[in-house]
Amino acid sequence: MMEGSLSKWTNVMKGWQYRWFVLDENAGLLSYYTSKEKMTRGVRRGCVRLRAAVIGIDDEDDSTFTITVDHKTFHFQARDGAERERWVRALEDTILRHGRRERWSRCVPAPRHRHGDLERRIAEADAYLQIMIELVSKMNTRVSELSDPQEKGKGQIILDHSNAMLDNIKHSIVLLQIAKNTVNPVNGIYQGPTNPSQTHIKQSGEMSPRVEIGSECRELATPTHDMPALEDIDTARPAMSLLVPDTSYSSSEGEDDFYDADDEPATSIQPGSSVSKNHPAEGTPEQDSAQPATVDLPRTRDGEIDYDALYEDESDSDLGSMENHGSVVTHLLSQVKIGMDLTKVVLPTFILERRSLLEMYADSFAHPDQFIKIVELPTPRERMVQVIRWYLSSYHAGRKSQVAKKPYNPILGEVFRCHWDLDGALDNPNDKQEVGDGPVPWCSPDQLSFVAEQVSHHPPISAFYAEHVNKRIQFEAWVWTKSKFLGLSIGVHNIGKGTVTLIDLGEEYTLTFPNGYGRSILTVPWIELGGSVVIECVQTGHKANIEFLTKPFYGGKKHRVTCEIFAGAEKKPYYTAQGEWNTRMDGRWTDSGRSEILFEVSNMKPRRKRVAPVSRQLPHESRRVWRHVTCALRAADCDAATLAKRHVEQAQRDAVKHREASGEKWQTQLFSPRIEEGWEYKSPLKNRNVPCKSPQHKHSENDNTR
Repeated sequence: MMEGSLSKWTNVMKGWQYRWFVLDENAGLLSYYTSKEKMTRGVRRGCVRLRAAVIGIDDEDDSTFTITVDHKTFHFQARDGAERERWVRALEDTILRHGRRERWSRCVPAPRHRHGDLERRIAEADAYLQIMIELVSKMNTRVSELSDPQEKGKGQIILDHSNAMLDNIKHSIVLLQIAKNTVNPVNGIYQGPTNPSQTHIKQSGEMSPRVEIGSECRELATPTHDMPALEDIDTARPAMSLLVPDTSYSSSEGEDDFYDADDEPATSIQPGSSVSKNHPAEGTPEQDSAQPATVDLPRTRDGEIDYDALYEDESDSDLGSMENHGSVVTHLLSQVKIGMDLTKVVLPTFILERRSLLEMYADSFAHPDQFIKIVELPTPRERMVQVIRWYLSSYHAGRKSQVAKKPYNPILGEVFRCHWDLDGALDNPNDKQEVGDGPVPWCSPDQLSFVAEQVSHHPPISAFYAEHVNKRIQFEAWVWTKSKFLGLSIGVHNIGKGTVTLIDLGEEYTLTFPNGYGRSILTVPWIELGGSVVIECVQTGHKANIEFLTKPFYGGKKHRVTCEIFAGAEKKPYYTAQGEWNTRMDGRWTDSGRSEILFEVSNMKPRRKRVAPVSRQLPHESRRVWRHVTCALRAADCDAATLAKRHVEQAQRDAVKHREASGEKWQTQLFSPRIEEGWEYKSPLKNRNVPCKSPQHKHSENDNTR
C-alpha cells in the first residue's frame, strides 16, 4: 500500500487540484480523495483501475505523468521529479503484476499442491544452468585456442548451438519463475481474471512472425517485490482490500472533468486476438528473396519489379493503426519500462517507413534554393535569417507521412547519394560539366549534391555532407539517436552537430538538432519536435536561440516554434519568429518593426532528389540494401518485410563475426573522426581546388563579348 498527495488536473476549477491518493497493489486500484481526512472516512472522490493501464511521462516536464485506461487519460502532477519517479515505478509494478495474473484462465484452476516441489525444481534447474554456463565458457576458450581453421569452424558450430540452447534454458527458467509468482501472489491467494471471456495474452512462442523481440525483451523482468512463501491456499482468505469497479471514474465527470481531448483516447487493446567489391559494406545481402506474387507492384518493361518506382512512390501503405496490431503492441509494451533505452529493442516491422534514415537526412535539403540563397545575401544579419529559414523549413520536407513511422536503421558502411537541380541550371545534358569528385562526381557544378554514410553501429552514428560547387557553400553534420520509452510516447534524442560553411566569406554557422517524439503510440502515432536549438556564427558574432515547444496536455497548439536572433553582446534580439514548423512561421525585424512571412509550407513544393537507379547502385547503397523490405512494405506484406529485414540484419551480424575472427578493424569510406569530437567529410569543397564557373556562366560571358 502506498499513499500520498498529488495534484490532478480537472476542468471543474480550471487547473490542478490537490488530492490524496492511495495505491492498492493487491486490488490494482489507484483511489483518490479530496483530503486525507476524507480517506479515513472512506469518502472516495474517484479511482483509476490499473489493469491494462498505460503510464506516460513527458520528457520536457519532470513532474507530470498520465494514466490511460478505460478510454480515458488522467493527468497527475508530483512535487518534483523524484516523487514522480516513486509513483511511476510503483504504478508500473502494480500494472505488471496484474498483467501477469491475467495469463491464467478461470477455466484452469490454480495448482493446489506441490508448490514447494515446484520451487525446489526451479532451484535445481538454476543450479544446472550455472554448470552449463561454466561448460560453455570452457568450450569457448577451447575453440578460440584451436589453430586448425577446419577444426575451429566445426567447434564454432557446436559453440553457437550451445549458446542458443543456453539462451533457451535461461528464458525457460524466467518463465517458470513468472508462473510460480503468478500462483503465489502477495496476498497469498491466486486471483484469476474477473471476466471469464477475457482472452489470454500471447506468450513469446505464440507471437506473430511479424514481430521481432530484442535481447532486452527476451529476458523478462522478474517482479520487483519479494513474493512470500505460499501458504495453504485451500484456506479461504480475503482476496482484495477494495472492491474494484468495472471502470475508472471521477466524481467530477458530470462536470466536464478533463481528459486529453485533442488526442484520440486509446482504446483498450485486448491481447491475444555498400562499397566496392574489395570494400563491402557490413552485412550487405545480395541474394534475391522471394517477392509476393499476388500484389500489384510497379514493373519494368521486362516484367521485373521496378524498385526505383517503389522508392519514388510517396503513397502511404496503410498497414493499420496500432489497435489492429494489439497483441504485438501490448506484448512489446509489457516488456519495457518508463525511461528504458530502446536502442537495442527491435520494434515491429509494421511501423517502418519505406526509406533509410540516411535518405531521410537527405530530404532536409528538399528546398535546395533556400540553402543556396544563404550565400547570395549581402549582410550577416540577412544571411543568419536565411540560415534560420532554410533550417526550420527543412523539417516538414523530411516527413513523408502524417503518421509517425520509423525509417530503416542503416547498416554499418551503408551509403546514400543524391543531388538536386536548381532553377537556372542547364537542362541540356550535352552541355553538362561533371565535377569529377565530391559526394556525387557525375553531377554538375550547378547542382546541389549530397552523401551520407553510417560510420558507426554502437553508437549508431550517421554522417552526411552536401555542397554546391559554383556557390562555394557546403554543409557537414554527424548525428546519432538515443531513444527512450515514455509510456504513451517514444522520445528520440538527437545528439550531434552540423556546420554550414560559406567558403568565400569565411563564415561557419554551427547548429544542433531538436529531439523527436512519437506520440499516441497506442492509436495513430504522430511526430512532435521538442527542445532547444542553437545556431551560431563565431565569425560574425550572430546567434539564434530556437525553442521547439511540445504541446501542453491541457491546451495549446502542436508543432510550435519560437526563435530569437542576437548580434554580438546585444541583449535585445534584432529578429524574432514564431509559428508552426509544419505550416507557417512569421518573422519580425525589431528595429524597423517590419513583419514578413519567414516561410509557408503550402507555397514550398519539395524538389525531387535525383538518385542513381537501384540496378546501377553498389551493394552498400541504401536503396539497394533495403529494396526487398521496401517492396514488401509497399505490398502491405508485414511477414515478408520482417523476413527481408532479418536477412539484412543477419548478414550484418555475420560480417561482425567474420571481422572479429580475422582481427580486421572496420574502416569508414567517406568520413573520418575529428580529433576533438564528431566526424568530417574526407574531401570537403573548401579543401579542393575546383573551378567556380559552370557552363551557364561561360555562355553569359560569351554573350557579353559579342
